[in-house]
Amino acid sequence: MKIYSMIGSMVVTLALISYSIGFFKEQRRRQITPDVLLYFTIGVILDISATILMILGSTKGGLTFHGLIGYSSLLGMTIDTILLWRYKPQNGSVQTVSKTLNIYTRCVYIWWVAAFITGALLVMLRHH
Repeated sequence: MKIYSMIGSMVVTLALISYSIGFFKEQRRRQITPDVLLYFTIGVILDISATILMILGSTKGGLTFHGLIGYSSLLGMTIDTILLWRYKPQNGSVQTVSKTLNIYTRCVYIWWVAAFITGALLVMLRHH
């Protein structure tokens, strides 16, 4: 495994942690708080960084089956983060999120985790 891919794997794991913290905080109360926005934003930044690193470390280029799954899940999480920012709390207050956005967040998070697991399985299968 190339160094870029190894670093990308670590960075995408940090993205998973960040997304997960933000996701569970938002889902539990259906509220957007400054820390929820922070975790989602950090998750997107880490995810973009990991994607770039994994493309650089790939021997197959950026257009693979897993790549397309990853790009679509990254796009979904980016759109979700932008939509969550539209509910940005004013002056540190808490903002309730709509039921539709709450469900969208759940769907794209599940899709993103599925892409994460798929990538991990593909790496394991490739090395065994």
